[in-house]
Amino acid sequence: MAEAVRRYAVVTGANKGVGFGTVKQLASKGVVVVLTARDEKRGLEALEKLKDFGISDLVVFHQLDVTDSASAAVLADFVKTQFGKLDILVNNAAINGSIINPEAFISAATAKLSDSPRIINVSTGAAKLMNFPNGWPKEVLSDAGTLTEERIDSVLNGFLEDSKQGLQDTKIWPPVFPPYTVSKAALNAYTRILAKKYPNFCINCGSPGFVKTDMSFNAGILTIDEGAESIVRLALLPNGSSTGLYFSPKEVAPF
Repeated sequence: MAEAVRRYAVVTGANKGVGFGTVKQLASKGVVVVLTARDEKRGLEALEKLKDFGISDLVVFHQLDVTDSASAAVLADFVKTQFGKLDILVNNAAINGSIINPEAFISAATAKLSDSPRIINVSTGAAKLMNFPNGWPKEVLSDAGTLTEERIDSVLNGFLEDSKQGLQDTKIWPPVFPPYTVSKAALNAYTRILAKKYPNFCINCGSPGFVKTDMSFNAGILTIDEGAESIVRLALLPNGSSTGLYFSPKEVAPF
């Protein structure tokens, strides 16, 4: 029997929470995973915890600051040198509204991509467009037919400008966690652009549900492992699966 082809994954923001759970479950399924974190100490501590599960030999740590394009380029070069290809990118990290650009990571990586790579942008129900008041930002991000990077940038720039002027409480921006909600909703929209641009990729958004994490102040109803299960399912979809969709947590849902 031929040996199974090894798969390689990168999970951002993976030293705790859903990211950590995703690393654990992917490695448990035989995927070689790069666990990334902004803080090297915390990342290495997370790697140490995986020894308890007997999968640490399938996980490596690499520092990554998602707000720094140079940091992403260093990670991409590491993936190219160590593995020669990338099969799965789980874009989980979120810091003060800043999120890694999956296309920038792909562009930085000159490594060979698999025939059908997977990109999963981890989002939450809070970042859905239903939480936006009616107004031009919601209209722009909702119209999949006219979405462009420039139109998404216009929403983000508009939010930043209103924030600088103390106007983010105006009626067009989400009232709850505005920076997180706007940034993640923009990334969700960008997912739809990427899915059209790379038809051979499998690119989706996934909500893990209301998980007990630091971000939810441990007020969620799902464990970290239960939340990660939904993300891992998307990461391991078979070739030819649906792309450009939003799953919340396991069923297709509106953006």
